[in-house]
Amino acid sequence: MDGTQWIIFILLIQVIHFLGTWKLYVKAGRKAWEAAIPVYNGIVLMKIINRPWWWVLLLFIPIINLLMFPVVWVETIRSFGKHSVVDTWLVILTLGFYTYYINYVEDVKYIEDRDLKPRTGLGEWVSSIVFAVVAATFVHTYFIQPYVIPTGSLERTLRVGDFLFVSKFHYGARVPMTTLAAPMVHDTLPVLHTKSYLADVNPETYKTSWINKLQLPYMRLPGFERVKKNDIVVFSLPADTLVQFFRADKPVKKPIDKKSNYVKRCVGTPGDSLSVINGDVYIDGEQLQLSDRAKPMFVYDIYSKNGVSSRYLEEVDASDYVRKYIATNINEAQYNALAAYVSGAKPTEDGKIELYTAEKGIPTNVIRQLRLSLSEEKPLNRMANLTDEMVESLRNNPEIDSVVRTIEPKGMYGTNIFPQKPNLYPWNNDNFGPIYIPEAGKTVEINAKTIPLYKKIIRDYEHNDVKITGDKVFINGQEANSYTFRQDYYWMMGDNRDHSEDSRTWGYVPADHIVGKPVFLWMSFDNFREGISNWRVRWNRVFTTVGGSGEPVSYFWYFIAVLAGWFIFDFFRKKKKQKAD
Repeated sequence: MDGTQWIIFILLIQVIHFLGTWKLYVKAGRKAWEAAIPVYNGIVLMKIINRPWWWVLLLFIPIINLLMFPVVWVETIRSFGKHSVVDTWLVILTLGFYTYYINYVEDVKYIEDRDLKPRTGLGEWVSSIVFAVVAATFVHTYFIQPYVIPTGSLERTLRVGDFLFVSKFHYGARVPMTTLAAPMVHDTLPVLHTKSYLADVNPETYKTSWINKLQLPYMRLPGFERVKKNDIVVFSLPADTLVQFFRADKPVKKPIDKKSNYVKRCVGTPGDSLSVINGDVYIDGEQLQLSDRAKPMFVYDIYSKNGVSSRYLEEVDASDYVRKYIATNINEAQYNALAAYVSGAKPTEDGKIELYTAEKGIPTNVIRQLRLSLSEEKPLNRMANLTDEMVESLRNNPEIDSVVRTIEPKGMYGTNIFPQKPNLYPWNNDNFGPIYIPEAGKTVEINAKTIPLYKKIIRDYEHNDVKITGDKVFINGQEANSYTFRQDYYWMMGDNRDHSEDSRTWGYVPADHIVGKPVFLWMSFDNFREGISNWRVRWNRVFTTVGGSGEPVSYFWYFIAVLAGWFIFDFFRKKKKQKAD
């Protein structure tokens, strides 16, 4: 829905409001015409129901207004003596149209000095909950949103199980586009596991569906900074076609603000020419210097003539390596008991069984409990995911002969690499580009070779019709040899370079997909994917900032000290007041 359509829609709402309330305005001592003037009628209504004028502002804030409209409907009928539970449910379930019945049929009287305090304990409780939800929704939607790291694409900079606060106001909060949605949830309702919003997600009818026409156009409140290189950014995944995060049913087309939220590092900004050379990012020919808090990880081959022990990898906290155990004998019951730890198994020629596990291996207590006879193999070389610090530690280990980064050679096409045209762009995760990152207002040449890079932008993000006939490109039915971009784009990558699905897979991130900036890490759990009973708090990460330089400092104990000080102060203050009374 564009701006003109929204103005028409708002005027239609004003007409509906006028027809359903003008007699009530008159009974409250106002003029009938006051119910017809947009905004002014809201201010007058707040006076009638004895509520503050700024409630009117809440009626125009997307998502917040969904919560406030029922409140105003209820307050309106109560101002005319309709206090029963039946009246309350009627006005809510009829979406406010019950006021038409009161306006034209009921002979009600205006209660000028109505007691605003709820008449029952339950009513007071409900009232408190409603306004707590309104306040929380306002903060969640326009200021700060909680977020948990679900995948390891930023390991070890941000870790799976990190709980973050994401600032919406740094880059300017994106006004919700999907107007009919549940508050404080993203695309899925908890417990029910169904959509939290009303929109047609059928790709074939998405643009023509009447319910999608109620969507607001993209708008963003003013922020105080722009997305910069090295920023860690939360954004709506451009390529998202999942019904919900981690649930791959049939593909769906989702509204921008209901796409799955991802978090990556911005490594390229509008106007940059970006390349990845042997795993490192280059901007305009110069290697990008990452923040000193960034901990990029790459897969390495580790060699030792005496065998690479898992102990060496455990000591440096390496990840994503395989452990192989040899079992001399194992029965079905024992194997089933190991299912939670074993990723695969196969028999050997001498009648033994090889068991494969992730880096955590098989716990010693489990081996003892099952009375297993196991030995772990020490291969001459192993692959593991390492940071620079881990690499240095291993190279300083006299038992390790060499540690070599694995690199896909230049010119070899990788799997599922943007723009998925290996004959034109034989790129891979380690050697990619150069590629131009579009900037609003800038023009690029369009031809049969360049159109794969920009087709998704032109068609899906900037909503043009694109057709390719032979070597010719047609945009909106006209042959095109150039294109001017309407918005900025960014290039996002994970610090866990060899285990990150990022812009190297699905391309550019449009400016209208930017959600916010992680600023504070308030809790962190190890073993986050292994069930709540296995969670272990990473105390050194609790109450740390995401940005800044140097090693993160935890402010948790400072917070506890301040909190304890407040309780002590409050205790003595109350005690002193009691003595005075």
